[in-house]
Amino acid sequence: MKPELRFETKKMMSSDLGPQACVPDLIGEHILQNDTKFDLGEHDEIYEGFGRKRSAYPYRQYNSYTRELKEKDIKIAVLENDYLKAVFLPEYGGRLWELWDKTTGKNLLYTNDVLRFSNLAVRNAWFSGGVEWNIGIIGHHAFTTQPMYTAETETEDGLPVLRFYEYERIRQVPYQIDFWLEEDGRFLNCRMRIVNESSEVIPMYWWSNMAVPEYENGRVVVPAEQAFTGRKGMIVKVDIPMVDGVEVTDYKKIPNSVDYFFAIQEEKPKFIANLDQDGYGLLQISTKRLQGRKLFSWGKRPGSDHWQEFLTDKAGRYVEIQAGLGKTQYGCIPMAPHTSWEWLEQYGAVQATPGHLDKTHKERADELTSYVLEAGIPGKLEEKLKATASMAKKEAKVVITGSGYGSMKDHSRLEGHLKYETTESLKKWEKFFETGLLHEPAPEEIPDEFLINEDNLDFLLATLDKQNKDNWYAHYQAGVGYFTREDYTSAEKELKTSWYLRKSAWAAHALASAAVLSGHDTETVQWIGEGLKLEHKNLSYLKDALKLLSYCKAWEEIIRWYEAFDEEEKKAGKLRYYYISALYHTGKAKEALELLEENGGLEIPDIREGEDSIAQLYLDIQKTLTGKDVPLPFKYDFRAGF
Repeated sequence: MKPELRFETKKMMSSDLGPQACVPDLIGEHILQNDTKFDLGEHDEIYEGFGRKRSAYPYRQYNSYTRELKEKDIKIAVLENDYLKAVFLPEYGGRLWELWDKTTGKNLLYTNDVLRFSNLAVRNAWFSGGVEWNIGIIGHHAFTTQPMYTAETETEDGLPVLRFYEYERIRQVPYQIDFWLEEDGRFLNCRMRIVNESSEVIPMYWWSNMAVPEYENGRVVVPAEQAFTGRKGMIVKVDIPMVDGVEVTDYKKIPNSVDYFFAIQEEKPKFIANLDQDGYGLLQISTKRLQGRKLFSWGKRPGSDHWQEFLTDKAGRYVEIQAGLGKTQYGCIPMAPHTSWEWLEQYGAVQATPGHLDKTHKERADELTSYVLEAGIPGKLEEKLKATASMAKKEAKVVITGSGYGSMKDHSRLEGHLKYETTESLKKWEKFFETGLLHEPAPEEIPDEFLINEDNLDFLLATLDKQNKDNWYAHYQAGVGYFTREDYTSAEKELKTSWYLRKSAWAAHALASAAVLSGHDTETVQWIGEGLKLEHKNLSYLKDALKLLSYCKAWEEIIRWYEAFDEEEKKAGKLRYYYISALYHTGKAKEALELLEENGGLEIPDIREGEDSIAQLYLDIQKTLTGKDVPLPFKYDFRAGF
């Protein structure tokens, strides 16, 4: 059949994402890679910590989802030829959800049987399965649960092309991904493009995260003999495949949750494969710009098993293999001004020769490297990348719209081929940037946008003595903007001005956030208390409020406020956790245990990856009540060994 592109819907079981938070992400979630220390050589060049961000501002969190599943009609895009069928989720980050090898009838990816959100992304909500396209800052990206601009165009040969694109607000870059299949092609073509339109060097991050089946006797094959990994809180370089007595390419033997970033030599082809015991599986290969490859395993601890179950319904276990711009995810890499980065990835099936399990890691890697080189794949990819340069700048017909933020930027370097639609709230901000006069909503209204950053904060500040002198919203936005400079003293000054002009829960929240980041616990408790007097029904606000109070160990305040919440809000797992923890810390261990164990045990839908809070709380309560160290029940164990 001639390759075709179709837009359809598919019935899927999904939890509700819920609305985005009413307040900005000022404190930030715990990101594992941001806590690293390094013991590496002077030639490793992994840009340790470069481009780290405290939070995902200006994006807001999605932290009000549930775990209840409902059948929904989910929009999908399908690319298909005689050999492959690729299924994408346009409204969930453009994720490649399924990749079927039609010659064998097998899906080369791990495809979850549900869309169930959990707290693993930079905006909290994330779901497992498929191939995720991560850009901007370290972690699962800001659009992972969001609609992408989805469009259709064609190659110079008339083949249908599926395009996803968006504007990434932290790095302030437009990016696009073009997918197509050739008529006799057995690999999916994925052409990426990022443009730094600014006059500054910016930190850039990209990792294509592939969830793949955790095969019995499965093997990861990659042309590397060393890897970067964590050991006792330090990032080190180790020889592979044997690490601490474990053959790490045999991923089912890995005991703890761990990353291995494979150090592929510059002259080697850039690929990674996941093969079953018969040597069949997914091969991902790219042009040389995508230099990094990684294996992530959840490991084999009880907490690891719990996470695997927590993320799905009945789809079973998976591992991740990944490909990135950098050698690791421990830092971003510098992208020069006025620069575009483009590369090509291919995804398809590969079959190793019989007896591959009897071979060493090096023998398997050498065999696959020989296959790749003898087929001339690296050279063909580079040629295809160049040959499709004009197609990548061709305008496409939009089928699904994304966010409007790209409409506010001058994209002259893009030659106008990416179209962004604006919104009514953004039009108000466009008027502000034209006139200097900012609109002033009622203080009880949820803030409409967060657009103030390091670059435009001075523009807003210059208006505060003139047009916006008595505008509470302008001073609030200026205070929030100072967080991007980590200038909490100036932030406090503007936020207090906002508060005294018109009291708002939003200014109180930001003042509490500035106080906690400055180590002023008393002020934190005071300000979040003022905020809760004004806003005590929005779930996202309540979660942020109790989180701030818990940072200050304000246990009595947590108890007082929680007991004043409506009954529906009290059911939220995270709020209930803060309350139970506060009871324990105020000497009410027995009452805390009763509530923790009520209805089969407390479940927190948005428990954070790497978080052991509920486990530690249970163990502490039991130690207080019994004087003994007791086993941790599986239901509370999320300790995957990070």
